[in-house]
Amino acid sequence: MTQEFIFPKEFLWGAATSAHQVEGNNINSECWLLEHLPETIYAEPSGDACDHYHRYPEDIALLAELGFNSYRFSIEWARIEPEEGEFSYAELEHYRRMLATCHAHNIKPMVTFHHFTTPRWLMRRGGWLDEKTPEYFARYCKRATEHLGDLISAACTFNEPNLAMILSKLLPFKIQEGPFWNIAAQAFDVSPDRLGLFQLVAEPRMRDIILDAHRRAFEVLHAGPGDFPVGLTLALIDVQAAEGGENKALEYRREMSDIYLEQVRKDDFIGVQTYSRMLVGPNGAVSPGKHVEKNQTGEEFYPKAIGGTIRLAAEIAGIPIIVTENGLASTDDTQRVRYFQRALHSVVEAMGDGIDVRGYYCWSAFDNFEWVSGYTPKFGIITVDRETQRRTPKPSAYWLGKIAQANRYY
Repeated sequence: MTQEFIFPKEFLWGAATSAHQVEGNNINSECWLLEHLPETIYAEPSGDACDHYHRYPEDIALLAELGFNSYRFSIEWARIEPEEGEFSYAELEHYRRMLATCHAHNIKPMVTFHHFTTPRWLMRRGGWLDEKTPEYFARYCKRATEHLGDLISAACTFNEPNLAMILSKLLPFKIQEGPFWNIAAQAFDVSPDRLGLFQLVAEPRMRDIILDAHRRAFEVLHAGPGDFPVGLTLALIDVQAAEGGENKALEYRREMSDIYLEQVRKDDFIGVQTYSRMLVGPNGAVSPGKHVEKNQTGEEFYPKAIGGTIRLAAEIAGIPIIVTENGLASTDDTQRVRYFQRALHSVVEAMGDGIDVRGYYCWSAFDNFEWVSGYTPKFGIITVDRETQRRTPKPSAYWLGKIAQANRYY
């Protein structure tokens, strides 16, 4: 491979966000309620977030100015269908304006239809443990696509439906056994075993329900207006065996990744989302060690993990790949630039070996709300002043934007 690598002409360069993490005041979602429970596991509420709901015109313009040609964001089901069967024309028009703004700046919008958050009314029915949920999700996707499809450039049905399985391997405790779980179940008037929280329940029956919903949505999205590729995204960790952990590593990888990758072989693409690796010993996940460089949240600084997961997705799914999330939680932006440099080198190596990679999106566009961790982790290439909402691009934004504008790695 030459030192300089030129990407395909239509390669997608972008940054990613999700509605709940940046829009603010998503009061009809289950997450908003969970953030405000007396025994909440959330460090703080999302509140105004980045006020992206109102500031999207300047935000999209800034991404274009930096050099990106795509933007991955999610539309919020809880806004579009705040009560069962009641669809908001006003909210659909809001997202249509967002899509139009993208096109006005020559930004190709990749739309995620479900990025972790769910309407409260669905949670009262059992959420992602209810067998009718695929039907409700397909109905929402149909209505949204009828209104928005002609402006969508690519679509993800779900974001990381395998995350709960990964957390079950990483966390040293079970969230269901703490006081939060029972209080949350009471808040939605369901029994604890019927609390179908998308991010937190690692059960095969939930996996089957979500994959059924994905398949139905895939058909609906292709049947509506517009002509765009459809896939889903997976949280893929580069699973590696520590001494004596070869069999356990294969077991973990299968449960966290392989089963899902086998189910998307007929999709148009698979979204790969990777941040680090997991070392697995004979008894499970092991610490990488005290002297290993780490990110802000204590994970190993291991940029080349993305190369390993791209190769895994190519081997098992056998369909085009888009890196829909890749990034670093750090208050040191020089560390983030080093991460991007090494991660992109791994992407380039995979492409040089003939793997069909069609895009790269960093996570995230902004320092935003990071779920249970609140606003402490800094993943953004653009900082957001929490008091004034002022946006300031970091050096990493300019570095990655320059690569995107040149469409070459050197």
